[in-house]
Amino acid sequence: MGWKEEGKPALDDRGIFSTYISDLCFPFLQTKVEGMIVNSLSLCYHNKVILAPMVRVGTLPMRLLALDYGADIVYCEELIDLKMLQCKRVVNEVLSTVDFVAPDDRVVFRTCEREQSRVVFQMGTSDAERALAVARLVENDVAGIDVNMGCPKEYSTKGGMGAALLTDPDKIEKILSTLVKGTHRPVTCKIRILPSLEDTLSLVKRIERTGIAAIAVHGRKREERPQHPVSCEVIKTISEALSIPVIANGGSHDHIQKHLDIEDFRQATAASSVMVARAAMWNPSIFLKDGLRPLEEVMQKYIRYAVQYDNHYTNTKYCLCQMLREQLESPQGRLLHAAQSSQEICEAFGLGVFYEETTRELDARRADLLARTPEEVGESAEDISGVIKMAVKFDRLTLKPYFIMSITADDPDTWQTESKRAYPPQITPKMCLLEWCRREKLAQPVYETVQRPLDRLFCSVVTVADKKYQSTLWDKSKKLAEQTAAIVCLRSQGLPEGRLSEESSSLHKRKWEAPDQDPGGPRAQEPALPGELCKKPFVVLRNSEESSLEGR
Repeated sequence: MGWKEEGKPALDDRGIFSTYISDLCFPFLQTKVEGMIVNSLSLCYHNKVILAPMVRVGTLPMRLLALDYGADIVYCEELIDLKMLQCKRVVNEVLSTVDFVAPDDRVVFRTCEREQSRVVFQMGTSDAERALAVARLVENDVAGIDVNMGCPKEYSTKGGMGAALLTDPDKIEKILSTLVKGTHRPVTCKIRILPSLEDTLSLVKRIERTGIAAIAVHGRKREERPQHPVSCEVIKTISEALSIPVIANGGSHDHIQKHLDIEDFRQATAASSVMVARAAMWNPSIFLKDGLRPLEEVMQKYIRYAVQYDNHYTNTKYCLCQMLREQLESPQGRLLHAAQSSQEICEAFGLGVFYEETTRELDARRADLLARTPEEVGESAEDISGVIKMAVKFDRLTLKPYFIMSITADDPDTWQTESKRAYPPQITPKMCLLEWCRREKLAQPVYETVQRPLDRLFCSVVTVADKKYQSTLWDKSKKLAEQTAAIVCLRSQGLPEGRLSEESSSLHKRKWEAPDQDPGGPRAQEPALPGELCKKPFVVLRNSEESSLEGR
C-alpha cells in the first residue's frame, strides 16, 4: 500500500479507504486500515521525531525541553500499572499541572496543558484489565497510550512485563486488543526483535491486527545492549511488511550524533518515524534542525523547567549527570555531585536568583489559593451537603497558664504557660467513638480522608449511623484529621471524647485500672506531669539564683 501526503486519504488496490490522521484535532474516529479498526485521534505517528521513553529521564522537564527543541511527540518514562492504580488524579493549581499522586504523596506522573496533545503515556503491564484501568485513568490528560514490550531490565521483566511479554503473543494480543477497544486514545507498543526474523515478522503482524496505531521497534534482541550493533535491516523488513507506521529505535550509539543523522537512520530502516533515546538524554537539542546547542545552555533550560514544575532534586540531578557524562569531574560536575537540593543545583549553574524568584512566585500562588473560600476553590456542594461540621482540632497537649511573681522591684510579674496533657496516652477520640458504637450496636465508624494539594493538609469525614461529621479545619496528617472528625461526632452527640478533664468513662477504666483493682477504686498511677497535681495556677518565685539552677 502506498501512503499519500500526511493527513490525506489514500485508496489501496482493494478499494479500502485508509488514512493517517494529521496533526489537526479531529473528533474520535475509527479508521479502517487493511480490514482492521484503529482508534485514531489527532496524534499522528508518520514522519515524526520522537523522544523515547527512558526511566528516570522522561519526566516533565525533559519532555518540555524536547518539545522546545523540535520533538514532535514525547513519551513519558515507563510507569507500572499497579503503582498507577494506587494514584489519585489531582489538579495542581499552583503549578498548573495534573498530578497522579501515590498514597505516600509521591507524584508518579505529572503533565501539563503544553504537552497534552503530544505526550504518550507508556505503561508497564502484564494484565489486560489493569492496563485498561490505567489507560482510562490517564486518557483525558495524554495524547496516546503505549505498552512497554521491549525493556530487558529485571525490574520490568520479573513481573512478566517489558521484554518478558515477547514470549507470550497471546497475552500481547489480549492486552492490546483490550486497550484498542476500551480507550479513546491511539494505542501503540514498543518491542525488541526476536532471535529469528520469521518469528519477529509473525509477531508484528499479529500485533498489527489488534488495531494499534503504530509500533516502535528497538533493533536489538532482548539480551543485547547498546554496545551491540542495531539491526537496521530487520527494522526495514518490518517496515515493509506492515501497513501501520513503524517507529525505528536504537540508533543513538552507532547512527545518531546530530540532527541530520536522524533522517539517515529513518531512511536506513525505511521507518515512518524515528524514536531517539540516549542521544536525546545526552543533549535534548538533538531535535533542533539548526544543530546542537551548547550543553551549558541546554542544562540551564532544563533546570529552569525542573524548578518551575517542582521536579524532585534527585531526578533533576540524575538527568544533569547524564548530560555532563565525561565532564562529571569538572568543577561544575563536582558542584552538581555535592548538591543536596534544587537550590544548590541552581547555585551550581548560576541560577540562584532564578530559584529564589520562582519559589517566591510559587509560594505567593499557594498563599493566594489557600486564602480563597471553599466555593472559589471549587469544592462541590454535593460533597459536603448534610455533613455536620465544627471548627475543632485534636491536640493531646493544652497550654495551662501560671503566674510568675518577682521578688525584686526591677523584675516585673508575668503570666506564662506550660504544656499539659489533654488526653491520656492510650485514649483517643476515635477509640471513644468506636466504643460508643459497639455499646449502641452500631456499625463501626467509616473514615474518608482527602488531602489538599496546595498545602498537603488533610480533612476527614466520619460516617456513623448514616450521618457524616467533619471539622472545618485541616490537619497536617491523616491520623490527626480522623481524630478531629471523631471529636465532631462525639461533641455533636454530647458524648465524652476521652479528655482528662472529663469524668471517667468505661473506656478510661478498662485502660487505666489494674486487673485486680476495684472499678470504683482509685485510678492506677501514671507518671506525673509538671503541674498536673495543681488544680489552680501556681506561683513561682524567680530570682537570678533560682533561674541559674533551672537550667542545670
